[in-house]
Amino acid sequence: MRKVSFFFRLPCLATLLILTYATANAGQVYVAVAANFTPAAKEIATAFDKKTGHRAILSFGSTGKLYTQIINGAPFEIFLSADQKHPKLTIEQGFAIKNTRFTYAAGHLVLYSADEQLIDKSVDILRAATFRKIAIANPKTAPYGRAAQEVMVNLNVLDAVQSQIVRGDNIAQTYQFVATGNAELGFVALSQVIGHKAGSRWIVPTGLYAPLKQDVVLLKTSKNNTVASAFFTFLKSPDAAAIIKKYGYTLGKLK
Repeated sequence: MRKVSFFFRLPCLATLLILTYATANAGQVYVAVAANFTPAAKEIATAFDKKTGHRAILSFGSTGKLYTQIINGAPFEIFLSADQKHPKLTIEQGFAIKNTRFTYAAGHLVLYSADEQLIDKSVDILRAATFRKIAIANPKTAPYGRAAQEVMVNLNVLDAVQSQIVRGDNIAQTYQFVATGNAELGFVALSQVIGHKAGSRWIVPTGLYAPLKQDVVLLKTSKNNTVASAFFTFLKSPDAAAIIKKYGYTLGKLK
């Protein structure tokens, strides 16, 4: 009986040893992610975990605030920005590794309302200004907020709706204002509503705002972390590209 019990336990012991080894060799990388890229980044991190066994620990926020945290010593190793300006600055100021920056996606802006009848796929609602509140992300820290402001300037409606604007700290908070009805409508990222059938929306023509090219850069804090390099490489993979396109982004090239 002892021999049978011993050999019966061998496979279990082997499995335990394999799992222990895998856990011991699993690593992690700290990634700063622009709020518009939240759902896509979460799915990419899950795919990376499944493929490598390593974890990408994501922190979300407005690009401007994430940049401020980085230059003040936050332990991020990769910076997924919502623009090109801030990754360039991290390189110029010595916080990122030269020649690692590339455009991982180009985003799109949407005027969205939880009310299915409010937006009729045109700018009429903006010109009529019959709503109480319209939400945008803070133009000072969020590229999608700057794009929203640019759209309203180009449509000659900014002055008319200025008193009705509420500003979210980032695009995620802006979306929450609209989704909860605290603002009847707002400018959000296409990635936030692409899978939603409810509500009404107008996909803003790209000619009304500067392209939302989003760059990523490998920070110098990643120097001795092979997991950071692996995740950075994974962002260029077909698996990551498929996820990025799934959320309505256009794949971009560094310029």
